[in-house]
Amino acid sequence: MQTGFWGKILRVDLTNREITVDEHDQNFYRTYMGGRGIVAYYLLKEVPGGCDPLGPENVLVFAASVLTGTSIPGAGRNSAGAKSPLTGGYGEGEGGGDWGVKLRWAGYDGIVFTGRSEKPVYLWVTNNEVALRDASELWGLEAYETQEAIRKNAGDSNVSVAMIGPAGEQLVRFACIAQGPHDYIGRAGIGAVMGSKNLKAIAVKGDLRLKVADKEGLAKVSRWLGENWQKFLGPMSENGTLNGLALFNAAGGLPTRNFRDGVFEAFESISGKYMTENILVDRKSCYLCPVHCKRVVEINEKDIRVGTKYSGPEFETVGSFGSNCGIGDLKIVSLANEICNRYTLDTITAGMMISGAMECAEKGLLPDSLTEGLDLRFGSGKGLLDLLKLIVNRQGLGDILAEGPRGIEEKLGKDAASCFLHIKGQPLPLHEPRWKTGLGLGYALAPTGAEHMANMFDPMYASTEAPTFAFARNMGILEAVDPFELNPSKVRLWVHMMLNKSLYNNLCVCSFFPYTLTHLADLVRGVTGWDVSGWELIKVSERALNMTRAFNTLEGFGVNDDSLPERIFEPIENGPLKGQAIDSHQFAEMRNLAYDMLGWDRQLASPRRWKLHELGLHWLTEKMEKHGCLQD
Repeated sequence: MQTGFWGKILRVDLTNREITVDEHDQNFYRTYMGGRGIVAYYLLKEVPGGCDPLGPENVLVFAASVLTGTSIPGAGRNSAGAKSPLTGGYGEGEGGGDWGVKLRWAGYDGIVFTGRSEKPVYLWVTNNEVALRDASELWGLEAYETQEAIRKNAGDSNVSVAMIGPAGEQLVRFACIAQGPHDYIGRAGIGAVMGSKNLKAIAVKGDLRLKVADKEGLAKVSRWLGENWQKFLGPMSENGTLNGLALFNAAGGLPTRNFRDGVFEAFESISGKYMTENILVDRKSCYLCPVHCKRVVEINEKDIRVGTKYSGPEFETVGSFGSNCGIGDLKIVSLANEICNRYTLDTITAGMMISGAMECAEKGLLPDSLTEGLDLRFGSGKGLLDLLKLIVNRQGLGDILAEGPRGIEEKLGKDAASCFLHIKGQPLPLHEPRWKTGLGLGYALAPTGAEHMANMFDPMYASTEAPTFAFARNMGILEAVDPFELNPSKVRLWVHMMLNKSLYNNLCVCSFFPYTLTHLADLVRGVTGWDVSGWELIKVSERALNMTRAFNTLEGFGVNDDSLPERIFEPIENGPLKGQAIDSHQFAEMRNLAYDMLGWDRQLASPRRWKLHELGLHWLTEKMEKHGCLQD
């Protein structure tokens, strides 16, 4: 009996308006599992080297996993990827809600889009019909309006819609994809790829259900989760992902004023506690999730109105628009968040681009012609909102910022470019690498550019008594590490925990869930019936990681792209961590050690021949050898 997968991935040729199906056997799914593995497989197979990310040759892939659409809490996610218009390399993001679940209920494990439609279209997918429909009347609509128009046309409020807003249509290079108005595939600019293909949305609905091999085995893990989730995630249910903001500030590791400071004097007024007590009106969750970490806020003031159609700001958004821009008003931050949600714009990159512009203005690095009428001082809420509106509409200075960090030097000069903190073109998330050095190493080596989810958070492993140390112990790490140290023990910990967290992207499981590697193996066995082990799953994760690195190598990325912004090698300017920095020489040494542990060449920063063979990627060795970028 086939369980855990349908064996069908839709192919949509937008140029010729042809829809076909790729069929795969169980070996394919056991090798790649889903999510990142399937995305990387198709991108490596089909994206021509050097192609324009916003051109018709780019390929857009949506992928669920063998767990998606089952009764497993936290397994309602899916991945989407393409060559990133933000970095020019491997691009991928994950989103929650129920879109991936309903795609699976329609009888498909993923969708591959190629080419470019001549006019705006959306894809309609059910288990009875797959069709391209005209989206001319949807073009220009914001995310919620798009969803409701498609539902009205279908006469069905249960249709789930993945879509772009005007920012994606206007090819802002950090446009994202909304999966409903409360869930977003945020990073890497995948929404701009949808816009470049004239693909407005993908609407899905189905009434099929996946069979599982061992219902009682799955129920056992679910019972464990029900008994233990509050120990790990209870505070997140109360205050959302913002729960940790006050802790970060107290430790001196809250990115403030473009990562120059580590303490924000107005942190209380942007905290999770403040949100809960003042503007929170509801909590929402992804499919079958008991945590309900999504915030829904409402503000009705003369100058600030924020409705309940979209989710309120999470930690990354509050960090990017709040402390890192010096803004101590959560109502301003909530409005900025709603603008991004409506237009489908990555809040991390948007806030980081604005904080970079604020520092440029402070240093006199912006021409008057671009700043006329703008108050770009740190702490100016009006300046934040005005510049954000220019970005989403691609006007003036906003048009320059809409191109992302890699376009700054050409337009504004080298000194200005140094104010925009990024890795490979993707701005830093709002976690301080000088406090969490392992996370900093992960920022540098992530294939998508600076990325925090498939990474490690050093303080979680600072004590063997902490509940979170169980994740490390389950991976064979038995001794605590100092968050500030960057040494061989930290590199080993990072390699182990990064592969663990990357696995969540293959399985499309929420990375906040307290599943150990043992639990994940139990879940895969329970769904598929395969006799998988934790060892096999880590190899699945490692296989996908090496595929993404190979993609970047084929696009010309190398060791110089695996670095940190110069600011992270400079001391934090205030707070408990004043004077703390990462030593650049030590960083380079530990990066080389990480390459060695992962089986990557130190000069090419890419997988060696033996590593690809060890992972069963024989077809990839041939591709890399053909392009002259493979070392023994």
